[in-house]
Amino acid sequence: MRRPPPSDGASADGPLAIVCGGGSLPLAVADAVRRRGRDVLLFPVRGFAGPEVERFPCHWVALGQLGRIFRRARAAGCRDVVFIGALVRPSLAQLRFDWMTIRALPRLVRAFRGGDDHLLAGVARVFEDEGFRLVGAHEVAPDLLLPEGVLGRRHPAERDRGDIAHALALLAATGPFDVGQAAVVADRHVLAIEAAEGTDRMLERITALRQEGRIRAGAGIGVLVKAPKPGQDRRFDLPSIGPPTVTGVARAGLAGLAAVAGATVVAEPEEVARRAEAEGVFVVGLPARGAGA
Repeated sequence: MRRPPPSDGASADGPLAIVCGGGSLPLAVADAVRRRGRDVLLFPVRGFAGPEVERFPCHWVALGQLGRIFRRARAAGCRDVVFIGALVRPSLAQLRFDWMTIRALPRLVRAFRGGDDHLLAGVARVFEDEGFRLVGAHEVAPDLLLPEGVLGRRHPAERDRGDIAHALALLAATGPFDVGQAAVVADRHVLAIEAAEGTDRMLERITALRQEGRIRAGAGIGVLVKAPKPGQDRRFDLPSIGPPTVTGVARAGLAGLAAVAGATVVAEPEEVARRAEAEGVFVVGLPARGAGA
């Protein structure tokens, strides 16, 4: 049975609960929400989130401690919850079950039998059945969304635009299989598709392939393209970029990166633009129309 929303005075304007993994995105979202005048309460996941989250009110949790999250969030008057940050998909054996998680175990087992989107949707339903509302980072921190056009002064060349179109078509085709949200294409040649390793590790793989002489395209040719999956629930796991992404693109010898505007979260956008200039690569927000968004 679905529980009613918390009855202790919480409302949509109450503190925002942020269940956060690794990386800088949880901090960027928390800062953006605070700038908009809303309090935050972070639930950093042990083994993934870094100690810097402790500059915000927070309660550390282990994977599988749903009951702790629900109790602490209700006590603080939270209704809205955001999932943000990098997590490595766990096995069921890695979860630390509390009583609430044990009760939800049959649903969680079913959620594990699919891709990441399927798993996140299953976890979201558990939160919703407890009276919480899952919202997307783009809803609570819209100023972190990638704008349309270039960040900085560098623009993609004609060859780059062809590679971008090729990568978008590829991602639209693979998206229904819940594979990934990124691909690297050089001269219409697919160099990599993001899978379980994530974008940063994929770029490291491209760097290694160049060093091994396995990539025929010269340095400065090729693009990283990120786009949401067709029909993706945008409350969680939107494509994201940040300064490390720009550095990874440069180290991989690519010309730049492109992502769908309005559907990609950017950590530290000013630093992304500065680093793109320093590394000599472009960063461009693609119009959603015709981008599979």
